[in-house]
Amino acid sequence: MTEEATLPRATTSRQLLNKVPEITAWFWIIKILCTTVGESFADWVSVTLGVGLTNTALLFTVFLAVMLFAQIRLHRYVPVVYWLTVVVVSITGTLYTDILTDGHDVPLKVSTSVFAALLAVVFGVWYLRERTLSIHSIVTRPREAFYWLTVLVTFALGTAAGDWTLDLTGWGPGASVLLPAALIATVVVCWRIGGQPVLAFWLAYILTRPLGANIGDWLASPRSEQGLGLGTLVTSVVFLAAIAGTVVYLTRSRKDVIPADYLDTSRRTLVATSQTRERVALAVYVVAAVVVALLLHHTSAGVAG
Repeated sequence: MTEEATLPRATTSRQLLNKVPEITAWFWIIKILCTTVGESFADWVSVTLGVGLTNTALLFTVFLAVMLFAQIRLHRYVPVVYWLTVVVVSITGTLYTDILTDGHDVPLKVSTSVFAALLAVVFGVWYLRERTLSIHSIVTRPREAFYWLTVLVTFALGTAAGDWTLDLTGWGPGASVLLPAALIATVVVCWRIGGQPVLAFWLAYILTRPLGANIGDWLASPRSEQGLGLGTLVTSVVFLAAIAGTVVYLTRSRKDVIPADYLDTSRRTLVATSQTRERVALAVYVVAAVVVALLLHHTSAGVAG
């Protein structure tokens, strides 16, 4: 899933383009792996090791600050630093939501609404200041700051929305994977028919959070709870190993490196979209949202009954 080929205003500091990966199938594979680790590893540290939510959140907040400092100091995209930062952001975003829910009894519908509103504000300020939300235009420090803030909020939002869905439906770990997977498939179809690429990217980015988290729960949960019984430690180790292997491959192959001349329209293919197709895709998104709302309402009524 790629983004629109709209030239941004800023054309300086081109080396910063290489600090984010190209959007390929590898990007989405490793993104889901990272979200699964975010769920399982956070649970293992805070629950299994008995560190507690607050202490674990403080610990990973420090790790996050260190990783963001290292990432921002770089002048090019380095897969191991970038994806390690994503892993830490995933864990931290999960912990922030869990603290609100388990530590302060904030209802999931409230935290979901708050994070959704916060994400809208971040997008709004980002666009008003930079006139683009495309990750292919991360060419300045402010845009990089907006990018990572958005990533953090999407992880927190995805965690809250995913947990709220599970509370409403009462679905088991395996069945809970199907809804985000179906919504991601819908986003892909809309993108393929000419939907707005930047919107499709960020929708998919949000939805991969509950998908990865539900996969992690399915693998880690005991068989008595309809899971596969691997436990949080084994699940974390397996997915961290998969991430490490993928990062090594990407570092060597450079298949996800954005070309230095990406902004040169004479050297890349423009993605042709029409307003009609974008409107059709938006209509599909609206219909999908309505269908999901009705499904959740019907399922929650059945659970309550």
